[in-house]
Amino acid sequence: MEDKKSLEKHTVKELREMALAVGGISGVSAMKKEELTTAIKEAKGVPLKAVREKPVESVVDLKKKCRELRVKRDELKAKGDRLQALYIKRKISKLKKRMRRLARKVAPPGE
Repeated sequence: MEDKKSLEKHTVKELREMALAVGGISGVSAMKKEELTTAIKEAKGVPLKAVREKPVESVVDLKKKCRELRVKRDELKAKGDRLQALYIKRKISKLKKRMRRLARKVAPPGE
């Protein structure tokens, strides 16, 4: 059964049974799915994947990217490539939304 499915695809009930069968894991009944999968992997000696953290972006970095994309969009418009220009316009829009979200986190309103 373990060969057919990865641990993430098992139900919590199945993972609890597996953890009890492996042995050496305490507190199985109170564990959540993520905790169970990591505990089983550690008990079996399976190497854990490193969790990649997203690089922290600042508003300044996002504005710089936005400026670069605007220049690229203008060049594409001048060439007549409307489809690629539209694609760049959407990227700019997403960056602006991300900038607004980041600005709200840095300085909440009313302070």
